[in-house]
Amino acid sequence: MAEERSLKVLANNTTFFNKVSNTLTKLLIPTKIGINGMMINIKRSATVKAYEQLKTAENSNDVDKKEQYQNRYEESYSLYLEAIDKHIMDSIYKKVKNNTASNYEKDALSKYYTIVHLKDTEYLEYKYRKQKFLLDLDYESLSTNNKDKILNKYKPIYVEKIDNIYKGILKNYSVKLADGIRAKIVNQADLYRKIFDTLEEYIKDILPIKIENDEEGKYEKIVHEYEEYEKFSVGKLDEKDFLEKNMILLGLSRVLFTHSLPLVAAEQCYKKLLKDTRNLITSTKSEEKKENVYRMLLELIEAYNVKLLSTKVYWDKPAEREAYKKFWDAYSKSGSSEKKEILSLQRELHDTADEYEKYAEVRQFYKDKLVELGVMKKIKKSTYKTMKGHFIKK
Repeated sequence: MAEERSLKVLANNTTFFNKVSNTLTKLLIPTKIGINGMMINIKRSATVKAYEQLKTAENSNDVDKKEQYQNRYEESYSLYLEAIDKHIMDSIYKKVKNNTASNYEKDALSKYYTIVHLKDTEYLEYKYRKQKFLLDLDYESLSTNNKDKILNKYKPIYVEKIDNIYKGILKNYSVKLADGIRAKIVNQADLYRKIFDTLEEYIKDILPIKIENDEEGKYEKIVHEYEEYEKFSVGKLDEKDFLEKNMILLGLSRVLFTHSLPLVAAEQCYKKLLKDTRNLITSTKSEEKKENVYRMLLELIEAYNVKLLSTKVYWDKPAEREAYKKFWDAYSKSGSSEKKEILSLQRELHDTADEYEKYAEVRQFYKDKLVELGVMKKIKKSTYKTMKGHFIKK
């Protein structure tokens, strides 16, 4: 990857020589764009050729050829990214500086700056995000300009590289989340937001391409969940919609990113959603809206248990594992939605018992539901007289 040069945009000078210089720069920009565009095409074609040779070598089981073409492919890929990077440096940057850039070009340069600023503080994220930005820029250019023939040859490389980039980003976040929990860092909100935002980026932009080109039917089982996500991808979302959308994203991640967002990290994300949903139940005043949030909570509990806890092998506390096994055995054998609801509420009372005061209000809500379902009885408060003559209710 080419080393970044200074991109600071200086204010326009008003001297005669600077005016002449700026005029010449404006005249030369189209030539630069043409040269850079041509170099990108050459480097992309070389990368596509090297990729095809690598795939042929892999199919033939020729180890020596495979290593040779692997090195050639990685080298051509690096030169291809450098060519796109140079396009930004020599073309878009100068167009922005000379006030001839489109809004799209201004936005692209702004995003580029944001990514470059990560280099000193978040190098891994910088490395992944910059590759993604450059690949997206070229892919969008080919799509916008209807270069279908080139795009079809290039698409397998794009999808494969983008897949690995997203896996790297999510793995980086997972490690940070685990380290933060071990260090007992209280505020993890920004990290959770980044995980969900990254999942949404992938599912919105990349998953449709993979589904469209899924000749082996690998993604058939998640098409329904993807369609459910699409309902939340447009329009203004309230807090309940936002949580439900994240629940769907997390469910899809268990198929798409099993290793990159490992069970430990996914479990923490589910716990965060459960916590936020409990809080929303107690803060919602409208009975109708509260009931809608409650129904979503039941879906979340089921998703958490089916998609994650049922696959969990290692438990920190054997007692927790035994309590879960007892719940899961009854839940999986349950023949009615009402029985599942009762079991879910009982499980919630068990899970919130250690933070009784914190969840006192939502626990009372659960108990009221169990009373409605005929599982618990509500004891009427009685008045007692103390030895000092005071009356109290119990």
